Amino acid sequence: MQLGFVGLGKMGLNMVTRLVRGGHQVVAYDRSPDAIRHAEAAGARGAASLEALVPALAPPRGIWIMVPAGPPTESTVTALGALLSADDVIIDGGNTNFHDDVRRAQTLAARRVRYVDAGTSGGIWGLQEGYCLMVGGDEDVCRRLEPIFLTLAPPDGYLRVGGHGAGHYVKMIHNAIEYGLMQAYAEGFDLMHASEYKIDLPAVASLWMHGSVVRSWLLDLAARALKTDPDLAGLEAYVEDSGEGRWTLHEGIDRAVPLPVLAAAIFTRYRSREDNPFAERLLAALRNQFGGHAVKKADAPAEQARNA
Repeated sequence: MQLGFVGLGKMGLNMVTRLVRGGHQVVAYDRSPDAIRHAEAAGARGAASLEALVPALAPPRGIWIMVPAGPPTESTVTALGALLSADDVIIDGGNTNFHDDVRRAQTLAARRVRYVDAGTSGGIWGLQEGYCLMVGGDEDVCRRLEPIFLTLAPPDGYLRVGGHGAGHYVKMIHNAIEYGLMQAYAEGFDLMHASEYKIDLPAVASLWMHGSVVRSWLLDLAARALKTDPDLAGLEAYVEDSGEGRWTLHEGIDRAVPLPVLAAAIFTRYRSREDNPFAERLLAALRNQFGGHAVKKADAPAEQARNA
């Protein structure tokens, strides 16, 4: 099958490579000429622009977008929507908010351009392991694109989960569950790290991969990370979030569904980015005020620099 592909970062380039290996013809575009050259080396045909990409594909066209969510995806969808014809399909495989999917599908429908949202999980390991695909869109279009989905996914790793937005909705919740799982592992290993028993953390992580009820791919990745650096001394405790956790928490509030594990995991990530957080300084001040408890004074020059 023929497919256009926009966005050749680590994940996008691996997806193009997997598609080419699966026998598909891929025409690839990225703003980086080097990325296009890498795609060509993997067997794809390069395109110098979106304007060059579209006529290189036979109608009805399918074009997969794999660029960062937000303005980059929005501008790419808008540009392609003006270039494509009736029954052509835009597939958004990034981490888009499902509300945007519904809006884009409606906007593109006015030009009779079709839209599919494909929640994609697999990260940098997807080339070898395959990508779990959670797909939303009209059933006839998804059926037409199934050869692409089945090549990218491992066995039983693709499912059309509903109409427009459903794919990214399910992927959003998938990522929210991931937040909670990672936080649980982090807390458990933190306690073992502080234990008087001097536990071999890489060995325990590997042990739990054999028959334990908490075994998972995330645990396998934890074992790899700990084996490389048991104390994780080479890292700073700074954790970003990609947005899906926030969106899921908002959805839970809108639907009155309690999500305490997710909320705790998100707020822990926020705390990880703070240096000498104000809330904890206030706690120390209050204990000192009501009980005369000792406080640790901040280094004045450093504190002034922080507040400058």
